[in-house]
Amino acid sequence: MRIPPAPLAPALSHPSPNHDSRKRPVSMILLHYTGMRETEAALARLSDPASKVSAHYLVDEGGGVLSLVSEHRRAWHSGESFWQGESDINSASIGVEIANGGHDFGCPDFPDAQIASVIALCRDIRTRHKIPRDRILAHSDVAPLRKKDPGEKFPWRRLADAGLGLWRAASSPGEVLWGLGDRGGEVRAFQERLAAFGYRMSFSAVYDEETVAVVSAFQRHFRPSRIDGFADSSTLRLLEDLASS
Repeated sequence: MRIPPAPLAPALSHPSPNHDSRKRPVSMILLHYTGMRETEAALARLSDPASKVSAHYLVDEGGGVLSLVSEHRRAWHSGESFWQGESDINSASIGVEIANGGHDFGCPDFPDAQIASVIALCRDIRTRHKIPRDRILAHSDVAPLRKKDPGEKFPWRRLADAGLGLWRAASSPGEVLWGLGDRGGEVRAFQERLAAFGYRMSFSAVYDEETVAVVSAFQRHFRPSRIDGFADSSTLRLLEDLASS
């Protein structure tokens, strides 16, 4: 089934029953991949009451946009998640699902037409809700221990060039400064910087599995040339540059 292109912010074109009342004003856009081989299967899941998942929009491979849940309602797309002190991400966000098989199906590229529609849709949402550009985020940003979407192939730089989200050119991956098992005051300071940027992060002063997951999420979004979860000089400089944006 080819989903035809639809106008931005359309009337519900494929209503999902999976939503409830918002408890926060909209302050972010959260981007996902569907993680399923077929768009039709993803649409069926997002519309199935038994699945208890949904999103406000689904963008197919050809750039067609379907509206599933009214922006006035809370769609169920983020699960347990957190960003900059907010733990009810579903209430605070508009969820956009992007049809793509993701990591389970070889991380296919995102077609140009699809990304063009994502940019147009996000620009429209951002304008209407006055969303800060730094609050256009990946599912993996708000749930780094659980999620990897929309993945390292998602063209965040292209969105940033359109005024959507943050981006800074990263230097090549450099010397690893801290990795799994390292500990001490410098590790704690690094954890504090990650938390100040927005991630849920404990200040254990131990470079543990949680720290690896959070750093991997940061790298997947902002420095996808190497995603290893370790703190190298490139990752540190990039975090500092983005935090000062």
